[in-house]
Amino acid sequence: MNRRTFMESMGILGAASLLPISCLDMQATTNYKLGYQLFSIRDEMAKDPIATLKLLKTLGYQDFEHFGFDAEKGTYYGHKASDFKKILDDLGVSFSSGHYGFSKFLNAPEDALIRFVDQCIQGADTLNSAYITWPWIAPEQRTLDNFKIMSKKLNIIGEQITAAGLGFAYHNHGFEFDDHNGQNGYDIILAETDATLVKLQMDMYWVMHSSKYTPKELIEKQPGRYTMWHIKDMDRQTRDYTELGNGSIDYTKLLPDPVASGLEYYYIEQGGNFTQNSIQSATDSVTYFKEHLHKYL
Repeated sequence: MNRRTFMESMGILGAASLLPISCLDMQATTNYKLGYQLFSIRDEMAKDPIATLKLLKTLGYQDFEHFGFDAEKGTYYGHKASDFKKILDDLGVSFSSGHYGFSKFLNAPEDALIRFVDQCIQGADTLNSAYITWPWIAPEQRTLDNFKIMSKKLNIIGEQITAAGLGFAYHNHGFEFDDHNGQNGYDIILAETDATLVKLQMDMYWVMHSSKYTPKELIEKQPGRYTMWHIKDMDRQTRDYTELGNGSIDYTKLLPDPVASGLEYYYIEQGGNFTQNSIQSATDSVTYFKEHLHKYL
């Protein structure tokens, strides 16, 4: 779903947001491409990215979120951005978003950050991506002061990326919800970033793992801002990752209204803890998704 289509669909927000996801089945438009986060299959992408993308396409995946952009070389998975775009076009797939390495610029001079953002914009624009995403910060960076610093940086980056005609988003893990004497990093991000410049990519696994709120409750606080979702399941015993349908998260009941969310893209993901291997995980998860969840999206 592109931004124009999304804005037009907002006219039905009031009515649709009152319905549980199970009641939206007959209304589903399937305007969203079936997406996959390539960190889930990073071992195979490291060995042969083209063959891996071909395989994922045969499984039904149409769109991807990448990681590992080399800003200095301007490469994705070892290929120059322009060459990689040709590869994607030949395969008939897209890269709608990417996780870029912003964390090392958290405390860096602003000019270094601006230069890096320019490099990211150039790469993302070449791939015809819609979003550039800040994916995480390192454990030693996770203080309340740094969440405030990061919020300022998110606004700066968002302004620069928005001016270039692209979207910018922040991706949550679980650490943002950790309590710091009654405060947490996610509340700081929500309060101190400009919603017009900084969109949100909701990782539903981490919301269910670490937040006191459900995805629907978070969306109710910031409607229209959660433009991307990560969908992955939680092992019933260890609470680690697992294939869709194997775990404790019942997405048939949990999935929020995509219109209320502002959803543009979603990505199935499993960061590890594979029952067999990453390829079988991608296979099993998409099989479950097509049978049980695709009708909602």
